[in-house]
Amino acid sequence: MSLTQIVIFVAGALLFGTLAALAARDSTGRLNALARQMRPWLMLSASVVALYWLQSSTPIRHLDFWLPTATLGLTGLMWAATRTPRPATASRHSDQAAVAAAFDRRTTLLTALVIVGIIALIAATRYVDALCCLTPSRPPDIGAVAIALLICAGLCVTVGRLAGQSTTGGAWLDAALVIALLGLFVALKTEPLTTGVSAILRTLTGQSVSQAAALDVRWLGFSYIAFRLIHVLRDHANGRLPALSLREFVTYVAFFPTLAAGPIDRAERFVKDLRGWDAGASAASARVEDVAEGLRRILIGMFKKFAVADTLALIALNPVNAGQVQAMPWAWVLLYAYAFRLYFDFSGYTDIAIGVGRLFGARLPENFDRPYLRPNLTLFWNSWHMTLANWFRAYWFNPLTRRLRTARRASLNPAAIIFIGQSSTMLLIGLWHGVTWNFALWGAWHALGLFVHNRWTAFVRSRGWGAPASNWRGRALNALNIVLTFHFVALGWVWFVLPDVGQALTLFARLFGG
Repeated sequence: MSLTQIVIFVAGALLFGTLAALAARDSTGRLNALARQMRPWLMLSASVVALYWLQSSTPIRHLDFWLPTATLGLTGLMWAATRTPRPATASRHSDQAAVAAAFDRRTTLLTALVIVGIIALIAATRYVDALCCLTPSRPPDIGAVAIALLICAGLCVTVGRLAGQSTTGGAWLDAALVIALLGLFVALKTEPLTTGVSAILRTLTGQSVSQAAALDVRWLGFSYIAFRLIHVLRDHANGRLPALSLREFVTYVAFFPTLAAGPIDRAERFVKDLRGWDAGASAASARVEDVAEGLRRILIGMFKKFAVADTLALIALNPVNAGQVQAMPWAWVLLYAYAFRLYFDFSGYTDIAIGVGRLFGARLPENFDRPYLRPNLTLFWNSWHMTLANWFRAYWFNPLTRRLRTARRASLNPAAIIFIGQSSTMLLIGLWHGVTWNFALWGAWHALGLFVHNRWTAFVRSRGWGAPASNWRGRALNALNIVLTFHFVALGWVWFVLPDVGQALTLFARLFGG
């Protein structure tokens, strides 16, 4: 996301937030009611437009239009699959008004028409040179777009009927869709497979297959979108997903501040904000608070990203300068610069997303909480990319370790269960960034560190040793732990940033005087 795009989104969100705060002061309540009605439609429309505007260019013809369209198609498909609630849902979510709204045909049809209308307008810009184009390249022919939208609509209707007719509430359909999403995720994260996808797409568009490359298929925000979709499918299968209208579902999945770098919100939490704008005398102060806090977070995020992170990027570790550095001190300078550049870049984007969300009255979850000041690796992962860690904890680590504990496997002691859970979780987090050896090794690095810390903690507790005292010795020990944890994390970034394992090993040798 460029600075220009961020400024435009921020300006639009700030304008709406300011007008909403002013509307809340209207003594008649009419302007406040109008703001409440406009808000969900503006959030939906801005999110759909952002999918196309933020999508990066690609050498494959019209792919920068089809990928956002595929995102909306997938989202509609998942909504159709989860529209029929599981039996446990009614007891967990008793808001009958929300359920009725989710199944209101008029609202569903209007939402579909708004989305289709925006897509059609974006496609129609190909015929008006003065307006072309919102996408990086000229959109495809409107006829091809119409056919694609009809196919998407047909698939959504078919999936919705299958889910509604299933006597088990569509559990098999949820599982099949999760597997399909994971398969697509792996295909897009594995370079040989992505290159194969590029070759297929080039064949369909009549372009040279010999030039196919993995970077041809750059799908905006797919890593985050896929995990949100898997989350709603799993919660639907377990009866924990609240009834969501099509408008709420699409807005949750594609909320524009979170497309580029998250955070990965939960549908149940997000929809409460979407429905929960207060009315009455407290509304004006709440709107003013949202505007003030949102603007503060945006300014902090922009400073982190564009002043600090982009400056550190000039000297941060990368595959080019890793092969050029010879002196040990300069190798550490490169590594430190990368560690802080990565933090300020990622947390800066998160601050901007949270700030823009606040301007619309949505309180997105925090993603970072001073991770480099944590005295051990467990606390680091409770503070770094928290929504991703929580996602894997909820949908992988906890179910896996629970099953291992309940299984009748006498050979698996608690330490082995923890090792299996932590190793597999961190390996998957590594591969989430890309199915490559360096990301797998980065995951294994953290898995080993977490397991060692877990065993050390168990050993300390078994001896009855308490937490460090609050005197100067305890504070000194805590400071030492922070330094050691930071350096363990920083050294792990070597695997993360250098795709070639041999180059990473060479840099490790350089860092320690080799």
